[in-house]
Amino acid sequence: MSGAYEHILCAVEDGIMQITLNRPEKLNAYTATMGAELARAFDAADTDDAVRVVLVTGAGRGFCAGADMSAGADAFDTTSAQGSVSFGDVSKGRQGRAGGAGMVGAIFECRKPSIAAFNGAAVGVGLTLTLPMDIRIAADTARFGFVFARRGLVPEAGSAWFLPRLVGLPQALRWCLDGALFSADEALRGGLVSEVTSPEDLLSRARAIARSIADNTAPVSVAITRQMLWRLSPEPSPWPTLKVDGALAMALGATGDVREGVSAFLEKRPPAFPGRVSTDMPAGYPWWET
Repeated sequence: MSGAYEHILCAVEDGIMQITLNRPEKLNAYTATMGAELARAFDAADTDDAVRVVLVTGAGRGFCAGADMSAGADAFDTTSAQGSVSFGDVSKGRQGRAGGAGMVGAIFECRKPSIAAFNGAAVGVGLTLTLPMDIRIAADTARFGFVFARRGLVPEAGSAWFLPRLVGLPQALRWCLDGALFSADEALRGGLVSEVTSPEDLLSRARAIARSIADNTAPVSVAITRQMLWRLSPEPSPWPTLKVDGALAMALGATGDVREGVSAFLEKRPPAFPGRVSTDMPAGYPWWET
């Protein structure tokens, strides 16, 4: 699968799709090609029952240093040939399952959980592209920055929506209005990442998290759960959530997944859930499109 891409590597092994941002000579600086390839990989993960979890990391010593600025001052001018090639619009150009919304939509709408493993610097779009992912961990040498205001830009890739939901409005304001780089420890304290490891342990830890999800959870349940948490947590009251979760719980209660989950628990053995995301999503999903 890796041969189908130019700016990323992509391989599936034992239920885990690992995507590696692959421009190490430029600290994996973001390009429009990279964004389109990320969208394509996440769309592929969404429809492939062999994929349980998506893991994203960077090649070499960086995760993603932000947009490729090799075009100089015109790097962000998408009306110019150089700017359009090196950066482009992260929200458009997708031809995936739901169409539109580009890389951000592909990650957010993917029915498989995703993990970002920051092996090095993640700056600008190199950081915001991970916000629609579900779990983020970092090497203790990683550095982060929402640097847009220091470049005359604004937060993109939907980050003004995602970031406050992940870390709270005060922390989002602090990082975005200043635009300074900050450490992995500060990212941990602020809630941007859930844990910090040594560089040599980063990928093994990320894969252990992915392995736990793949081995112990029902694919259909996980697909619904991540959408419930993302889409329902901003609601101002619990009532919309109660309408959704009650109906889904009843729909799932009679399925083979629930029977297997209970049986495996009682028999003290690993579960073998029969449900597949491609064919067994319950009636009422996706509720937000009805």
